[in-house]
Amino acid sequence: MKFVTTTALAILAATAVSIPARADVKAGVDAWAQGDYAKAVKEWRALAQAGDADAQFNLGQAYKLGRGVPADLAQAMSWYGKAAAQGHARAEDNYGLLLFQQNRREESMPYLARSAERGDARAQYIVATALFNGDLLSRDWVRAYALMSRASASGLPQATASLVHMDRYIPDGQRADGLALAAAMAERAQEQSMLASAAKPATATPAATRPTPKPLREAPLPPSRPAAPPPVPAAAEPPPTQAATGKWRVQLGAFSKSANAETMWKTMSAKVRGLSGYQHYLVPAGAITRLQAGPLASKADADALCTTIKESGSDCIVKTM
Repeated sequence: MKFVTTTALAILAATAVSIPARADVKAGVDAWAQGDYAKAVKEWRALAQAGDADAQFNLGQAYKLGRGVPADLAQAMSWYGKAAAQGHARAEDNYGLLLFQQNRREESMPYLARSAERGDARAQYIVATALFNGDLLSRDWVRAYALMSRASASGLPQATASLVHMDRYIPDGQRADGLALAAAMAERAQEQSMLASAAKPATATPAATRPTPKPLREAPLPPSRPAAPPPVPAAAEPPPTQAATGKWRVQLGAFSKSANAETMWKTMSAKVRGLSGYQHYLVPAGAITRLQAGPLASKADADALCTTIKESGSDCIVKTM
């Protein structure tokens, strides 16, 4: 019944560097994006030695990939570990995976468990395996099935294959509980994502004037300069006032607390043009509350409003009642 697949050792695919708001670290990122890895490493080294977590993570990437410096996994792990100790999430993700790869599996579990909670599919796969086997972590088949389901839904083929294996042993009731837990995890992730999105300013502040670092962005490797996307036609302005009748609504999120839904509505109705003209609904669904706006007379109206919401950096789903 026990399974520990070696494919977990081959899914260390993080190949991006962190781009913080600070211009000094970004100078190294710019050099990296242009293929000048030696210059990038030079820009980061002093900052990393001074304790900058972003520079430490980026140096870890350079040593792991052997770009600008000779490949050196021990050095990579050292820099990842320093950044992870400062709470750098992506460094923690990589550090946990490398510890696991180096057969330091018990040591890796706390890092991987936090990565799994953040939604890293690779970590979810490994932690789910440990929970199923009951060796590195206490056996918990419900949580194992939930995490493996989440990893599979993210497109990790190893997780999909492992679910088939789990189905042979986990009773139907525990599988059902696992799927319910996976759905709750997905709802929570959506809630956190939408709250974070709603907290962003409507227009971005230039990096040089930001008082505090914003969430890190990623620069894909190998370096490239993708063409600018084609311009998106402006969406039609949604009706300024709600339709008197209609069976259509837009769903703005799902929340574990109705108070969070109310907070989201206040934020979004002030941020998204035309949204304040609609009524908002708090729709209970088991342990969650869905936030919806409407009514709208037609699907075309709902689609137009949803497009406007998405342009603001938030998300929505068109619903029919």
